[in-house]
Amino acid sequence: MQVTDYSEERLLVAEGCRILALRGLVDDILGHISLRVGEDSLLVRCRGREERGLKFTQPDDIHLVRLDGSTELPDGYSAPNELPLHLATLRARPDVSAVVHAHPPAVVALTLIGVPLLGVVGAYNIPAMRMALAGIPTFARSVLIRSDALGSAMVDALGDRPVCLLRGHGLTATGSSVESAVINAINVDALARIQLQVLQAGVTPAAVAPADLDDLPDLGPAFNEQHVWRFHLADLEHAGLGIR
Repeated sequence: MQVTDYSEERLLVAEGCRILALRGLVDDILGHISLRVGEDSLLVRCRGREERGLKFTQPDDIHLVRLDGSTELPDGYSAPNELPLHLATLRARPDVSAVVHAHPPAVVALTLIGVPLLGVVGAYNIPAMRMALAGIPTFARSVLIRSDALGSAMVDALGDRPVCLLRGHGLTATGSSVESAVINAINVDALARIQLQVLQAGVTPAAVAPADLDDLPDLGPAFNEQHVWRFHLADLEHAGLGIR
Protein backbone atom coordinates (compact mmCIF):
# COMPACT_ATOMS: atom_id res chain seq x y z
CA MET A 1 0.00 0.00 0.00
CA GLN A 2 1.20 3.50 -0.76
CA VAL A 3 0.16 6.21 1.66
CA THR A 4 0.42 8.76 -1.15
CA ASP A 5 -2.49 7.20 -3.07
CA TYR A 6 -6.00 8.70 -3.09
CA SER A 7 -4.90 12.26 -2.38
CA GLU A 8 -8.29 13.80 -3.20
CA GLU A 9 -10.16 11.20 -1.17
CA ARG A 10 -7.85 11.69 1.82
CA LEU A 11 -8.43 15.43 1.62
CA LEU A 12 -12.20 14.84 1.57
CA VAL A 13 -12.09 12.63 4.68
CA ALA A 14 -9.90 15.20 6.46
CA GLU A 15 -12.39 17.96 5.65
CA GLY A 16 -15.23 15.79 6.93
CA CYS A 17 -13.41 15.31 10.24
CA ARG A 18 -12.89 19.07 10.59
CA ILE A 19 -16.55 19.75 9.81
CA LEU A 20 -17.70 17.28 12.48
CA ALA A 21 -15.47 19.03 15.02
CA LEU A 22 -16.55 22.53 14.03
CA ARG A 23 -20.21 21.52 14.32
CA GLY A 24 -19.67 20.04 17.78
CA LEU A 25 -20.33 16.39 16.90
CA VAL A 26 -16.88 15.34 18.06
CA ASP A 27 -14.50 16.66 20.67
CA ASP A 28 -10.71 16.60 20.96
CA ILE A 29 -9.26 13.32 19.61
CA LEU A 30 -12.48 11.28 19.51
CA GLY A 31 -14.38 10.14 16.41
CA HIS A 32 -13.41 9.10 12.89
CA ILE A 33 -14.54 8.81 9.28
CA SER A 34 -13.86 6.05 6.75
CA LEU A 35 -14.28 5.89 2.98
CA ARG A 36 -14.43 2.76 0.86
CA VAL A 37 -11.78 2.73 -1.91
CA GLY A 38 -11.33 -0.09 -4.37
CA GLU A 39 -12.81 -3.53 -3.77
CA ASP A 40 -11.11 -4.46 -0.52
CA SER A 41 -9.82 -1.32 1.17
CA LEU A 42 -10.87 1.81 2.97
CA LEU A 43 -9.32 5.08 4.00
CA VAL A 44 -9.76 5.89 7.68
CA ARG A 45 -8.77 8.70 10.01
CA CYS A 46 -5.86 7.37 12.09
CA ARG A 47 -4.16 8.76 15.17
CA GLY A 48 -0.62 10.05 14.84
CA ARG A 49 2.32 10.56 17.16
CA GLU A 50 1.63 14.31 17.34
CA GLU A 51 -2.15 13.98 17.50
CA ARG A 52 -4.00 17.32 17.81
CA GLY A 53 -7.60 16.22 17.41
CA LEU A 54 -10.18 16.00 14.64
CA LYS A 55 -10.52 19.76 14.27
CA PHE A 56 -6.97 19.86 12.97
CA THR A 57 -7.02 16.70 10.84
CA GLN A 58 -4.63 16.71 7.89
CA PRO A 59 -4.77 14.46 4.80
CA ASP A 60 -1.62 12.80 6.16
CA ASP A 61 -3.76 11.47 9.03
CA ILE A 62 -5.90 9.44 6.61
CA HIS A 63 -4.51 6.00 5.79
CA LEU A 64 -5.36 2.87 3.85
CA VAL A 65 -6.64 -0.22 5.66
CA ARG A 66 -7.84 -3.48 4.15
CA LEU A 67 -11.37 -4.70 4.75
CA ASP A 68 -9.91 -7.73 6.51
CA GLY A 69 -8.46 -5.33 9.08
CA SER A 70 -4.82 -5.66 8.08
CA THR A 71 -2.76 -2.47 7.96
CA GLU A 72 0.63 -1.17 6.89
CA LEU A 73 0.57 2.19 8.61
CA PRO A 74 3.49 4.62 8.69
CA ASP A 75 5.54 4.75 11.87
CA GLY A 76 3.77 6.67 14.59
CA TYR A 77 0.23 6.06 13.29
CA SER A 78 -2.37 3.69 14.67
CA ALA A 79 -5.82 2.75 13.39
CA PRO A 80 -8.84 3.68 15.54
CA ASN A 81 -9.67 1.31 18.39
CA GLU A 82 -13.14 1.14 16.89
CA LEU A 83 -11.96 0.21 13.42
CA PRO A 84 -14.28 -2.87 13.59
CA LEU A 85 -17.24 -0.44 13.53
CA HIS A 86 -16.17 0.70 10.07
CA LEU A 87 -15.11 -2.72 8.81
CA ALA A 88 -18.36 -4.42 9.83
CA THR A 89 -20.50 -1.69 8.28
CA LEU A 90 -18.65 -1.63 4.96
CA ARG A 91 -18.59 -5.43 4.72
CA ALA A 92 -22.31 -5.77 5.40
CA ARG A 93 -23.59 -2.78 3.43
CA PRO A 94 -22.44 -2.66 -0.22
CA ASP A 95 -24.65 0.43 -0.64
CA VAL A 96 -22.48 2.33 1.86
CA SER A 97 -19.30 4.10 0.78
CA ALA A 98 -18.55 6.18 3.89
CA VAL A 99 -18.99 5.74 7.63
CA VAL A 100 -18.95 8.43 10.32
CA HIS A 101 -18.52 7.69 14.01
CA ALA A 102 -19.19 10.71 16.23
CA HIS A 103 -20.26 11.60 19.77
CA PRO A 104 -22.90 14.37 19.64
CA PRO A 105 -23.78 15.27 23.25
CA ALA A 106 -27.51 15.68 22.53
CA VAL A 107 -27.64 12.22 20.96
CA VAL A 108 -25.81 10.73 23.95
CA ALA A 109 -28.23 12.46 26.34
CA LEU A 110 -31.36 11.20 24.57
CA THR A 111 -30.07 7.63 24.47
CA LEU A 112 -29.43 7.79 28.23
CA ILE A 113 -32.92 9.16 28.87
CA GLY A 114 -34.28 6.37 26.69
CA VAL A 115 -36.21 8.73 24.43
CA PRO A 116 -36.29 7.74 20.74
CA LEU A 117 -35.68 10.37 18.09
CA LEU A 118 -39.03 11.35 16.59
CA GLY A 119 -40.12 13.29 13.54
CA VAL A 120 -40.96 16.35 15.63
CA VAL A 121 -39.77 18.97 13.13
CA GLY A 122 -41.16 19.62 9.68
CA ALA A 123 -39.82 22.14 7.20
CA TYR A 124 -37.08 23.07 9.68
CA ASN A 125 -35.14 19.94 8.66
CA ILE A 126 -37.03 17.66 6.29
CA PRO A 127 -34.24 15.05 5.86
CA ALA A 128 -33.91 14.64 9.64
CA MET A 129 -37.67 14.34 10.01
CA ARG A 130 -37.89 11.67 7.33
CA MET A 131 -35.05 9.66 8.89
CA ALA A 132 -36.87 9.80 12.22
CA LEU A 133 -40.23 8.83 10.73
CA ALA A 134 -38.58 5.83 9.05
CA GLY A 135 -37.00 4.90 12.38
CA ILE A 136 -33.53 5.59 13.74
CA PRO A 137 -32.40 2.44 15.56
CA THR A 138 -30.31 2.30 18.73
CA PHE A 139 -27.51 -0.11 19.61
CA ALA A 140 -28.20 -0.74 23.29
CA ARG A 141 -24.68 -1.51 24.52
CA SER A 142 -22.51 1.33 25.89
CA VAL A 143 -19.20 -0.15 24.79
CA LEU A 144 -16.28 0.60 22.52
CA ILE A 145 -16.95 -1.27 19.30
CA ARG A 146 -13.50 -2.77 19.05
CA SER A 147 -14.16 -6.38 18.08
CA ASP A 148 -15.67 -8.08 15.04
CA ALA A 149 -18.46 -9.47 17.23
CA LEU A 150 -19.44 -6.02 18.53
CA GLY A 151 -19.16 -4.56 15.04
CA SER A 152 -21.52 -7.22 13.70
CA ALA A 153 -23.95 -6.63 16.55
CA MET A 154 -24.01 -2.90 15.83
CA VAL A 155 -24.60 -3.57 12.13
CA ASP A 156 -27.51 -5.84 13.06
CA ALA A 157 -29.01 -2.91 14.97
CA LEU A 158 -28.30 -0.51 12.07
CA GLY A 159 -30.03 -2.77 9.55
CA ASP A 160 -30.70 -0.91 6.31
CA ARG A 161 -31.01 2.50 7.97
CA PRO A 162 -28.55 5.36 7.35
CA VAL A 163 -27.88 6.09 11.04
CA CYS A 164 -27.72 4.09 14.25
CA LEU A 165 -27.58 5.68 17.71
CA LEU A 166 -25.19 4.13 20.22
CA ARG A 167 -26.46 4.22 23.79
CA GLY A 168 -24.34 6.45 26.02
CA HIS A 169 -21.80 6.69 23.23
CA GLY A 170 -22.80 8.54 20.08
CA LEU A 171 -23.79 7.49 16.59
CA THR A 172 -22.76 5.68 13.44
CA ALA A 173 -23.83 7.43 10.24
CA THR A 174 -23.49 6.04 6.74
CA GLY A 175 -23.76 7.41 3.24
CA SER A 176 -22.99 6.89 -0.41
CA SER A 177 -20.21 9.46 -0.01
CA VAL A 178 -18.30 11.27 2.73
CA GLU A 179 -20.56 14.25 2.15
CA SER A 180 -23.78 12.29 2.63
CA ALA A 181 -22.53 10.42 5.72
CA VAL A 182 -21.38 13.65 7.39
CA ILE A 183 -24.61 15.46 6.52
CA ASN A 184 -26.69 12.53 7.83
CA ALA A 185 -24.81 12.78 11.13
CA ILE A 186 -25.31 16.55 11.27
CA ASN A 187 -29.04 16.26 10.54
CA VAL A 188 -29.55 13.67 13.28
CA ASP A 189 -27.60 15.87 15.70
CA ALA A 190 -29.79 18.87 14.78
CA LEU A 191 -32.94 16.84 15.45
CA ALA A 192 -31.56 15.56 18.76
CA ARG A 193 -30.69 19.09 19.90
CA ILE A 194 -34.20 20.37 19.17
CA GLN A 195 -35.91 17.42 20.82
CA LEU A 196 -33.70 17.69 23.91
CA GLN A 197 -34.38 21.43 24.20
CA VAL A 198 -38.13 20.85 24.06
CA LEU A 199 -37.90 18.10 26.70
CA GLN A 200 -35.83 20.39 28.93
CA ALA A 201 -38.63 22.96 28.65
CA GLY A 202 -40.95 20.40 30.22
CA VAL A 203 -42.88 19.62 27.05
CA THR A 204 -43.16 16.27 25.29
CA PRO A 205 -42.92 17.03 21.56
CA ALA A 206 -45.39 15.48 19.16
CA ALA A 207 -44.54 14.15 15.71
CA VAL A 208 -45.46 16.23 12.67
CA ALA A 209 -49.18 15.98 11.92
CA PRO A 210 -50.09 13.74 8.97
CA ALA A 211 -51.74 16.64 7.12
CA ASP A 212 -48.55 18.68 7.40
CA LEU A 213 -46.44 15.71 6.39
CA ASP A 214 -48.47 15.40 3.20
CA ASP A 215 -47.49 18.97 2.30
CA LEU A 216 -43.75 18.40 2.83
CA PRO A 217 -41.97 17.30 -0.34
CA ASP A 218 -39.86 14.15 -0.41
CA LEU A 219 -36.93 15.44 -2.45
CA GLY A 220 -34.68 12.47 -1.79
CA PRO A 221 -31.69 12.17 0.53
CA ALA A 222 -29.25 13.84 -1.88
CA PHE A 223 -31.31 17.02 -2.40
CA ASN A 224 -29.16 20.10 -1.73
CA GLU A 225 -26.31 17.85 -0.54
CA GLN A 226 -23.59 19.57 -2.55
CA HIS A 227 -24.94 23.01 -1.62
CA VAL A 228 -24.86 22.07 2.06
CA TRP A 229 -21.37 20.62 1.69
CA ARG A 230 -20.10 23.82 0.08
CA PHE A 231 -21.54 25.76 3.00
CA HIS A 232 -19.60 23.60 5.45
CA LEU A 233 -16.39 24.04 3.45
CA ALA A 234 -16.95 27.80 3.46
CA ASP A 235 -17.61 27.65 7.19
CA LEU A 236 -14.26 25.89 7.65
CA GLU A 237 -12.56 28.65 5.69
CA HIS A 238 -14.29 31.32 7.74
CA ALA A 239 -13.11 29.63 10.95
CA GLY A 240 -9.55 29.44 9.65
CA LEU A 241 -9.77 25.65 9.31
CA GLY A 242 -9.79 25.26 5.50
CA ILE A 243 -7.16 22.93 4.08
CA ARG A 244 -7.50 23.36 0.32
